[in-house]
Amino acid sequence: MLVDTRNIISMTDANQNFSKVARLVDQNGSAVIMKNNRPRYLIVNFEETDSIQMASDTDVSVVSKRLIKQNRKAYEELAK
Repeated sequence: MLVDTRNIISMTDANQNFSKVARLVDQNGSAVIMKNNRPRYLIVNFEETDSIQMASDTDVSVVSKRLIKQNRKAYEELAK
């Protein structure tokens, strides 16, 4: 996942000034909260959650089809 550096905020700053996080989400669509210099939380606009879930379902479907194709013989043997 690519993270726009304009959307990054520290845990301390988010804790002390949550309205800043909300403004970032309103302006840029998301905010990443860093904890111990690592991305820890992703805050997104609630209206975006359906599109995030749909992308996830699509990814699972693509991976499942690839695994079935790669391991067809094993699945056929297990089905006996």
